[in-house]
Amino acid sequence: MTEKNAQLTIGDTTLELPIYSGTIGPDVVDVGQLTGNGMFTYDPGFVSTASCESKITYIDGGKGVLLHRGYPIDQLANESEHLEVCYLLIYGELPTPEQKEEFVSSIMNHTMVHDQLSSFYKGFRRDAHPMAIMCGVVGALSAFYHDSLDIADEKHREVAAYRLIAKMPTLAAMCYKYTQGQPFMYPRNDLNYAENFLHMMFGVPCEETKVNPIIAKAMDKIFILHADHEQNASTSTVRLAGSSGANPFACIAAGIAALWGPAHGGANEAVLKMLDEIGDVSNVDSFILRAKDKNDPFRLMGFGHRVYKNFDPRATVMRETCHEVLSELGINDPQLELAMKLEEIARSDSYFIERNLYPNVDFYSGIILKAIGIPTEMFTVIFALGRTPGWIAHWHEMISNPYKIGRPRQLYTGSEKRDFVPADKR
Repeated sequence: MTEKNAQLTIGDTTLELPIYSGTIGPDVVDVGQLTGNGMFTYDPGFVSTASCESKITYIDGGKGVLLHRGYPIDQLANESEHLEVCYLLIYGELPTPEQKEEFVSSIMNHTMVHDQLSSFYKGFRRDAHPMAIMCGVVGALSAFYHDSLDIADEKHREVAAYRLIAKMPTLAAMCYKYTQGQPFMYPRNDLNYAENFLHMMFGVPCEETKVNPIIAKAMDKIFILHADHEQNASTSTVRLAGSSGANPFACIAAGIAALWGPAHGGANEAVLKMLDEIGDVSNVDSFILRAKDKNDPFRLMGFGHRVYKNFDPRATVMRETCHEVLSELGINDPQLELAMKLEEIARSDSYFIERNLYPNVDFYSGIILKAIGIPTEMFTVIFALGRTPGWIAHWHEMISNPYKIGRPRQLYTGSEKRDFVPADKR
């Protein structure tokens, strides 16, 4: 990091605040001196605060740029595969053929979960939300794998990382099977990561699983496109939990809890609920008018993005994949027909074009998951599965370097000191 200085004058005090420049992106002002001078910065939502230094992911929302370790997301999604991207996020470089083979083999050898963990699912109601189950079972992994909990040991960190990446598809599929009343399917190590997940989701013990390669490729791309997204709410939660010294399984469970929120990981689920509300293609025009009316509470979900102001680079890849999947499956689903009509309008109507309200990655991933046959309540679980390597990479990056426990400050607006009054005198 190169260093410059900024001057901040408050009353009679002038502070010299270092300005750091990263490889690319905005400069940051180090305001650490403020605390010693009796002041804090005020930044609700941390929208102007860099909470850490990181080498993993870079986003330029204005230009529609998303880089993982310097590699553009579209190149990774179209030319790589999920486990290769996992390696890249964790280790910083793409693997050699030998490293890739060893990494994939290690991951696939960790796909099974402790058999006793299967009884853990029986403590949940059959109609429990899968994200509620995931929060519990991922956190419970720390009760089964005591031999990889020393976060100061690099080997322990690596084993825990491998276990999490390997077991998340197994746990996720078990969530689905449990809600369906179907037997759990053991993983098959002869299949690749996406194929294995689809096998455990939709396979049954009485017949051999046949995984459509186009569907498996689409699933792999969904995992890649959700693998990391810099310091978002769930990733920041994982880092914050990790800063206390919590074990990696607990930290990832915390990330899953944060991801569950509809403003974060629940966006693609919200797209399908919106389509349910619209109901039919014949209703599209009236709902489009409602979306344009700022006094109407109705909002089109899956359009535009908080970070990407021009276009979502992930959506470009996902759109092509979406149309490939729909063409392959030849599904005659009124809801999918409705989604395609909304896409057509958003890409041609000047109202949407001028405001950059383009279909985003959540819009297309929701449609693909629906077409594959994954129920709406499982969408965020798929997101969590894909995001796991990003969470692990950020956790590992923080633990591997000097760090401080996270301790945000506040602007206190409550009562000043006052004396307690006994109940009979109030």
